[in-house]
Order: sequence, then structure tokens, then C-alpha cells
Amino acid sequence: MKKIKGRMDESILVCVYYGPNGERLIKRGCKIASMLDCPLYILTIDALPYDELDAEKSDYIDRWKQLAQEHNVEEFMIRDNEKRPAVKVIAEVAREKHITQIIIGQTAKSRWEEITKGSFMNVLLREVPFVDFHVVSVDRALKGEEGHYEKGCRAYLTKDNEGAYRLSFSHPKDALFEGIFFKEQGTDFNNGVFKFMNNNQMMQVHVTDDSVTEPEVVDSCTQKFKEELLNKN
Repeated sequence: MKKIKGRMDESILVCVYYGPNGERLIKRGCKIASMLDCPLYILTIDALPYDELDAEKSDYIDRWKQLAQEHNVEEFMIRDNEKRPAVKVIAEVAREKHITQIIIGQTAKSRWEEITKGSFMNVLLREVPFVDFHVVSVDRALKGEEGHYEKGCRAYLTKDNEGAYRLSFSHPKDALFEGIFFKEQGTDFNNGVFKFMNNNQMMQVHVTDDSVTEPEVVDSCTQKFKEELLNKN
């Protein structure tokens, strides 16, 4: 059950995009929201559907979700498969959530870059003239990170006769979990990361030569699933 905030006349929205500055923005928003004792919302926007995001983007989203839970954020919002301009989406969310303050980042490689260049900021101010803006610069040392994985593809986990969990790209009848596999760049083998949903939680295991290297993670998921079935019956 969420704690009722004391200052409902203030409401903060943090807009994050992929990169290490996102965590910094969220922590800044949490600090301000704590001082004002008001609701905090987090928003990220992507033109791609969620299940087509690569491993780096998924990792960032997982970390942001974790921070949101740790700090009792009111709501973490992902607007995926979004074709509208970012300013329109930000303005829509600001109106829906009665936002009074927006925190955005200044980074040379993010979608929020235009916000600090004047013209986009003017458009944003016209769209949401009722809010105050906090523009947070990013440490230059954090810029320029490159991805290490190829684009994700749909895959399935099965269990072989020896009890090992293995990756499959066709849909077998005995599939335990369906998810997205992100193959490491520069390898001819199926080495990488497999992500799947379990009980509304994103899980991740590493794969080497088609085999899961952390079987205990999958074991715990299957055990919980069996317990839920027993409880229902």
C-alpha cells in the first residue's frame, strides 16, 4: 500500500532515456520529491515495442524499475511503440498526472538533447506552460558507451534429459518460458542473455553455447509456478 503524500499540490515527473544519466536524474527527482513530500513519476519513451528493445535498453529499464520500487515512486511509465514527438507525450503525461515540475537531462546522445537547444524547449514550454523545468547536465565521462549485444530475438527455454536448461528458437511443446535472447556481438555461438517474464517480474539468465549458466534462477521460477498451481487447486 502506497504512502499518502503530504504535498498533493506538487507533483514531479522525471523523463529518462537510455544511458547512465537516467539513474542520476531519478535520484535527483527522488531527493526533491522527498523534500517536498510529493508524488514522483518516471517516464521513458521509445519508438520501438518493448519486446524489441536490445539488452542494454532492457538493463536500463530494469534498473530504473528497481529504483522506482526502492523509493516508492508513484508510477514508472514506459510509452513504447510511440510514434508521436516526445514533446507531445511529455505534455500528455504532465496533464494526466497534474505535474508541476519536470526533470530532464542534457546529454549529447539522448533523445532529450533537443530540449536544451532552445527551439524544442520553447515548444515544450508552450505545450506545458504550467510546470517548472529542471535541466540536469551529464558528466562527460558517462558519454559514448557502446552496445555489446545484437538485436534481441524471440526464444524459448526447455529442459533436457540431463536437467539442463537450453535455448530454443523454434516453439517446442515443452517450452518452460518464452522470452527474448540477446546474442553477444562478435561470437558465432549462442552466447548472451535471455530475458523472460515470471510473475510480472523481468528475469535474466546468461547463456553459453545454448545452455543457461544460472540454472538456479530458472529452478526458483519453476518452483514458484508449481506452488501457485497447488495453491489454486
